Amino acid sequence: MCYMTVLSTTSDADLTVHNSELVQFSRSLPGIDEEKYLEYPFKWYLRSKAGCSCEFRHLYIDSVSLGFGEPQEWFPEEPDQIAATGHIASVIRSMVASGARVDCVDAWAHGQEMADPLAGQVEVDLSEISDTQFRFFERYRLNFVART
Repeated sequence: MCYMTVLSTTSDADLTVHNSELVQFSRSLPGIDEEKYLEYPFKWYLRSKAGCSCEFRHLYIDSVSLGFGEPQEWFPEEPDQIAATGHIASVIRSMVASGARVDCVDAWAHGQEMADPLAGQVEVDLSEISDTQFRFFERYRLNFVART
């Protein structure tokens, strides 16, 4: 059981140029049914240093009301998780700024054959949040925009 985060975009850019020790953009999708929720033609699997998507910042389904936010002392997060998630936000920000459309789905893969239904969609205005505030919301489709 682990998190799997998949992304789609209208950009045909090679995202592997953004790979680092903490983040790997892979064209090889994990094969989870939640991939059906992605809307754009170019699809990517976001892997952390753990090989899955577990080493990113995530909020559980019922916690989405907390929204985006800076790491808090009362809720310890690993520095690598914060840095990795911020790196992804930065890459997505540059893609959206260049005119690409981008969405992603964050799923808790627990051996199910069919995708759990999405809990909802969130429009993420990257002009309103910093890279360190960004986090994924389990079972939500995030649609990225940048209004300036």
